[in-house]
Formats: sequence, C-alpha cells, structure tokens
Amino acid sequence: MELKVTTLDGKSAGKLSVSDEVFGLEPRADILHRMVRYQELKRQQGTHKTKRRSEVSGTTKKMYKQKGTGGARHGDKKAPIFRGGGKAFGPLPRSHAIDLPKKVRALALKHALSAKAKADAIMVLDDATSAEGKTKVLVQQLSGLGLANVLVIGGAQIDANFGKAAKNIPNLDVLPIQGINVYDILRRDTLVLTKAAVEALEERFK
Repeated sequence: MELKVTTLDGKSAGKLSVSDEVFGLEPRADILHRMVRYQELKRQQGTHKTKRRSEVSGTTKKMYKQKGTGGARHGDKKAPIFRGGGKAFGPLPRSHAIDLPKKVRALALKHALSAKAKADAIMVLDDATSAEGKTKVLVQQLSGLGLANVLVIGGAQIDANFGKAAKNIPNLDVLPIQGINVYDILRRDTLVLTKAAVEALEERFK
C-alpha cells in the first residue's frame, strides 16, 4: 500500500510504499487489548503496603488471663480484630506484570499500525524538524495539517528544536522510533510517522 508524504507546511512530498504485512492487516481487538493490559500492568508501581500484626507498634503481652474472665480468649492487642492492630491479608509490595510472548507483542504493534491505517488516521511527514524551536510556530503548522490529538514518531534521534517546541503543546506526544508502543498509538487520534520512522519499522519487521 502507498501513503502520502507531506511536509510540516502542508506541501506534498510524494508517496511512500509500505508493507501490507505491517500496515495492511485486519486489526484484532483481542490482541490489542492483551498488549495494552500488558503495558498497563507492567508500569503499575505495586508499592502499596499495609502493616501486619508483627509490624504494628505495641506490646506482645497477653491482654488478660486465658480463663475465668467471662470474655473471649485473646492474645495481644495487635490482633487484626482490634483497633490499632495489624491488617489481615493486606497488600504487600509486588510486581503486577504479566507475561506476553515476544511474537504477540510484535504482532500487536503491527495491528495497532494497521488499525490507524485502516481508519485513515496515519500521516507520513518528510521530516519532523523545527528551525526556530518555537511552540507558536509548531502549533500553527499542526493546525494547518488538521492535527489536534497526535502522536509523532521520529527517527532514532528527535530533533532538539522540534522536541523543545512540542514540549508545552497539550495532546501531543513525541517519541523516537525506539519508544513506539501500542498504548501510545491507540490513545491518540492520529499517528504521525516520519519517513525515517517508516523505514525503521519496515526494517524491524523484515
């Protein structure tokens, strides 16, 4: 399949032929869901923690004698049934990450790219550079291209001026090709790839 190539100023820069094996698949929601869930769980901190009865501050002395009081049997006041006692079966620091085969992760990226291509929500830029590094200029350029909620994927290195100009623009993410991922592709309305990014993707899935 072929994708139109444009410049930041909105001028045509020809066409680019891309592989149907990367951009022409029939998107599967189940694969995309598995990948997004994998990413979300992997980045979850898992630092939640409560104190067990051995960790709360307090004496370990038995509250009162075992028999003869007419009350229930108890040990120390750090038991979970008492106020100020330890938490029974509370959360502990752990990893929430799940396993997902490498082939499935690679396939999910292809399906995400294909989903954007099928929805006509993908654009190829000749180059993502900014001479001035001014946010105002970049906002005008994006507005001229009809882009409001967008993910821009550059080459191996993001142009310093472009990254600086894009930093304060809401609903705009800029990533190098190494950082491309399914979650960020799906969370933005439009995916913008540079020619260098497309070539890198083609080489990656060759």
